[in-house]
Amino acid sequence: MSSLHDLPNIDHALFRIPESQCLGLPDGPAHAPRILLLYGSLRQRSFSRLVVEEAARLLRAMGAETRVFDPRGLPLPDSEEASHPKVAELRALAQWAEGMVWCSPERHGAMTGIMKAQIDWIPLALGAVRPTQGKTLAVMQVSGGSQSFNTVNQLRVLGRWMRMLTIPNQSSVPKAFMEFDDHDRMKPSPYYDRIVDVMEELVKFTLLVRGRSEALTDRYSERKESAEQLSARVNQRAI
Repeated sequence: MSSLHDLPNIDHALFRIPESQCLGLPDGPAHAPRILLLYGSLRQRSFSRLVVEEAARLLRAMGAETRVFDPRGLPLPDSEEASHPKVAELRALAQWAEGMVWCSPERHGAMTGIMKAQIDWIPLALGAVRPTQGKTLAVMQVSGGSQSFNTVNQLRVLGRWMRMLTIPNQSSVPKAFMEFDDHDRMKPSPYYDRIVDVMEELVKFTLLVRGRSEALTDRYSERKESAEQLSARVNQRAI
């Protein structure tokens, strides 16, 4: 867990760690909420990565366990087999996570190809496992110019397509190059405070969904598909 001393922008008296009891849940979590964070730039000084690192510090201070995926070396979708080490790493992290944070720069009014490639490598289903369905998601973006919401809106569409519970709050940081100091730490600002809000909300929703995801995503069409597949296997064995 990160120390609040590593969060110089935080007013300690006002900082809250989301807890199960405060959300009306009967018991505390068996383990820390597991959150995977993805960013969308390979630049040496990537502001989407710096925002993700700030978010990860906050999540750890709120009691979560975090993993940040490094997209360097990830091949373009379908250019390699799924056994490629970076693809296998990403898919394993997606299965491990209970929630995710996606943060992309805005480029030409949209998310970057690097961001989209990561999401495209995560399938809706891996055999009987659905790596994203029923899991929580927070979306964020950074911009080089004035504030925009193009990228977070696109990420929301993708989150719904991946059958994730995308939380209401979001973060958009304009002129991101002005929001970080020489040590690559985010300066105090309303933009930083919004990231705190988003991470707090993500942890709360992750705790609320925990243990309920299977019931929430139990669908007639999928039950029907599973029954048909089982019947086909039984018939095949009988031949």
